[in-house]
Amino acid sequence: MKTLISVFPKSTEKAYAQSKKNIYVFDAPADANKQQISEAIEAQYNVTVAGIKTLVQTGKAIRVSRGKRAQPITVFRKDTKKAYVTLIEGDSIKVFDEVAATETKAAVKSDKKEKK
Repeated sequence: MKTLISVFPKSTEKAYAQSKKNIYVFDAPADANKQQISEAIEAQYNVTVAGIKTLVQTGKAIRVSRGKRAQPITVFRKDTKKAYVTLIEGDSIKVFDEVAATETKAAVKSDKKEKK
């Protein structure tokens, strides 16, 4: 029985640079394995996965004050899993819409010229 999981693309500067090399970065559930992640990406984005690398990023330790006279305690954020997915040549995922961004900039410039 196949259960599909939800994976979400990361939109950071590093992920943007990787996408130019046809490598995309996704947030995945911590208990998902590589096969589940690749099946979910293929089903959600209609692409073919060539390779996948995963890593678990441990949660940061944060000190929390419990009041004026109490000692501060240390709590931890939850661990997250990242998946670096390489697609086959010719496939791509439109995480960063460059075309839409350049069209809006051109429209803003033309509006400014019309107002003058």
